[in-house]
Amino acid sequence: MSHTAPTSRTREKITGDEEATADLKLGEFQNVPTLTLSEARLLINAVMDHRKQLRKVEETETLIKTQDYLDVFARFKQKENIEAVERMLTSHTELELFERSQLGSLCCESSEEAKTLIPSLSDKISDIDLQELLDDITKLRNFVE
Repeated sequence: MSHTAPTSRTREKITGDEEATADLKLGEFQNVPTLTLSEARLLINAVMDHRKQLRKVEETETLIKTQDYLDVFARFKQKENIEAVERMLTSHTELELFERSQLGSLCCESSEEAKTLIPSLSDKISDIDLQELLDDITKLRNFVE
């Protein structure tokens, strides 16, 4: 009987500390600043531009795939629009940082959709206020981009 090496790594034990449901539990990531996909794209592109100027560019496969992903899924491409969305989201102090970045990345059309995808919003913001925020974000996306 031969022993063969395992074909996969052992799974890390899930501690259950992180949970993005109606009761938002982010464990060690609670209150940690987060970015929308658009902000992450802007940041990575700025860092890469700076490195190119210094001629210290090392584009790994992971970096290239990340940039490709962000190019496709970042809803806002212009710095001014990204900053405007961030200002809108920041004004809603009742929302967690994680919830704000999710709203800015998902760009939901309705408050119902947003509360389905981000269940922790349910008791934090009224449907009317959330819909107004979503509409404002959509205006930036549709008419300026």
